Amino acid sequence: MSQTKETSPPSTTREPRQIDALIVGAGFGGMFMLHRLRGLGLTCQVVEAGTGVGGTWYWNRYPGARCDTESMQYSYSFSPELQQEWSWTERYAPQPEILRYANHVADRFDLRRDIRFETRVVSAHFDANANRWTVTTDKGDRISARYCVMATGCLSNARLPDIKGRDSFQGATYHTGHWPHEGVDLSGKRVGVIGTGSSAIQAIPVIAEAAAHLFVFQRTPNYSIPARNGPMTREYEHTWKADYEQRRAQARMTRNGILANFNDQSALEVPETTRRRNYESRWVTGGTTFMASYNDLITSKAANDTAAEFVREQIRALVKDAKVAELLAPKDYPIGTKRICADTLYFETYNRDNVTLVDLRSSPIEEITATGIRTADHSTDLDAIVFATGFDAMTGTLLKIDIRGRDGAKLSDKWEAGPRTYLGLMCAEFPNMFMITGPGSPSVLSNMMVSIEQHVDWITDCLAHMGSRQMSVIEPTQKAEDDWVAHVNEVASKTLYPSAASWYMGANIPGKPRVFMPYIGGVGRYRKHCEEVAAKGYEGFMMAGGRSVAA
Repeated sequence: MSQTKETSPPSTTREPRQIDALIVGAGFGGMFMLHRLRGLGLTCQVVEAGTGVGGTWYWNRYPGARCDTESMQYSYSFSPELQQEWSWTERYAPQPEILRYANHVADRFDLRRDIRFETRVVSAHFDANANRWTVTTDKGDRISARYCVMATGCLSNARLPDIKGRDSFQGATYHTGHWPHEGVDLSGKRVGVIGTGSSAIQAIPVIAEAAAHLFVFQRTPNYSIPARNGPMTREYEHTWKADYEQRRAQARMTRNGILANFNDQSALEVPETTRRRNYESRWVTGGTTFMASYNDLITSKAANDTAAEFVREQIRALVKDAKVAELLAPKDYPIGTKRICADTLYFETYNRDNVTLVDLRSSPIEEITATGIRTADHSTDLDAIVFATGFDAMTGTLLKIDIRGRDGAKLSDKWEAGPRTYLGLMCAEFPNMFMITGPGSPSVLSNMMVSIEQHVDWITDCLAHMGSRQMSVIEPTQKAEDDWVAHVNEVASKTLYPSAASWYMGANIPGKPRVFMPYIGGVGRYRKHCEEVAAKGYEGFMMAGGRSVAA
């Protein structure tokens, strides 16, 4: 893809531009929201920080980046023609191909004319007298909108660790979430990668092939299943395209929005030999649907232990050095409670002579120096450092914006003890502001494309409902929000997820409240609940005409 910048003309007036809907972000959520709101006849403006569309797939260009949901399921379903005309080349699409798909969608539906690129939203303030949001950007734009839709993405605020001397390093530094678009040549260099999460697991095997020596600085090992990626066969593609409508409908009602061979048995109710054959079969097939092996892997510690130990056995078999294998085998949290990864030769990479694993639990990083990284017992000279240290997930990007609702209520204050929403779609005190895949919805625990489409469709139907009844303001009641937050916490507490110090809990950000942010009740169950809310006249929401909604 060309890196030609796509920009809109600079603002020529200080008076706010009047529109119906302002959408923040031109990823898959923002693009589909724009398309659907156009269909309602609304005037829209998308504001996007990047020079092009794609969101996550625009920013994350690190070596080996690819989707961990199968290509045939990680795509839009709203257009039958689009489904049929686009062909993927691999079982799991690489980042460049997903970005080409995003650009194809933008061109096919003529989306760019309503997107202002290279622009960041600085503030969004609600005026209760006018029932409108006033949005300002870093380019000096002022936009007045009836509705504000935050399509900012769940993993878009890259996090750099607070390590002493981080800025003193004289070599090159990179973050996997903001990889240079022109690419990086690491051949012949001594490279350090800090972190072993999903982006690191994808990048490490590729970097190891080029680097003179790769040092992986690991604090917490991660469970990973081989992806078994390969070329997309025409036969497999045809089986999906011949039955896309029915398969999509089925996927929308599953637990995670992905059609997989889900086993509705307990891991503890079958003989050990049967259980092992099942795990072995799933391991050979590959992919994160390994967690669908049994129905209680996320609720029963005893059941989870059987899957976790099986994966640890595979790691020990793949890694030749027994000490290194033990360091790479997670033992202090249940499998699946941190984001489970899908890899291509990740564990095998540690058999290379030019790869060294540095265990930060026994020897923590004390300082980044001008020439490399110093741990408690060793200094490593490096030419480049790659920070694979993740994101301030789900809330970070929103909280970087000065968002103020009714009576000047600040979102940062409201979420000080953790995010609070109704259905992950809206917040009390913030009328007419919607979130796509926000905290309190299945979002990052699901096929994001399924969750994005469900949220966008729900918002569109809601605004159509309001328009037909001449309503101009919508806001959740405080009770509905409180009840939903309690429900999200109650459902999470019945699982093993809160037992892990994961980014789902905000544990990767110092000082961030430890709250399980996504809704774990399942995509299908969540969809039914949202449909019931709408069918009951948008139960839990207050609507009003030309005046402000009362508290």
